[in-house]
Amino acid sequence: MALRSSRSRGVPRDAVHHPLFARYYARASVSAETRLGMARMRERLLAGLSGRVIEIGAGNGLNFAHYPGTVSEVVAIEPERGLRKLAVEAALRARLPVDVAPGAAEALPVKSEAFDAAVVSLVLCSVRDVPRALGELRRVLRPGGEVRFFEHGRGGGRMMTFTQRALDRTLWPPLGGGCHLSREPVAALREAGFTLGPYRRVMMPEHGPVLPMSYCVLGTAWREPGTEE
Repeated sequence: MALRSSRSRGVPRDAVHHPLFARYYARASVSAETRLGMARMRERLLAGLSGRVIEIGAGNGLNFAHYPGTVSEVVAIEPERGLRKLAVEAALRARLPVDVAPGAAEALPVKSEAFDAAVVSLVLCSVRDVPRALGELRRVLRPGGEVRFFEHGRGGGRMMTFTQRALDRTLWPPLGGGCHLSREPVAALREAGFTLGPYRRVMMPEHGPVLPMSYCVLGTAWREPGTEE
């Protein structure tokens, strides 16, 4: 069993509590599956994965239906209580074993080198300590393990990046469940010691208004074989 108590690592069981945002996100994310093309993006994110997978910040579990049959098990970590309850319901409908557990990205309640792959999907924007969270991701992946990521972040011209930073300093994090608009996920992965594979910039929605959260990146990274934590 790979799960271990997050309390032993100094992180409370419900490290994140955003009940109003969680209710809004649960409704908006389901609508975005078809209206914004998120279902297609999830298919691209997860295609070809295999083995034992950890998903960080699983939200309401919308990825679960898109995991391929080559995945043997998913351990899904979600810190927000309301979203975690919905993720448990989604796990019961999944075609493969999914274990949903509480925990924070900065202190994952799992053993080291226990997973073949990891998935981060629209989560690095909201973790409190990105370097620590990515350090935990390296810890729990086996050497040679793969990271699939789909994240939004800084993008656009000077005016857009100014707007993103201004929103990050004021209204957006409290309204968006801790979300930040101007983080740079690719640079963060590289700085955390991952080897970047293919990635591409995408706009969400693909066809529609350009918003401060529209600038996304979809890609792959690896923990190099032979590296130790």
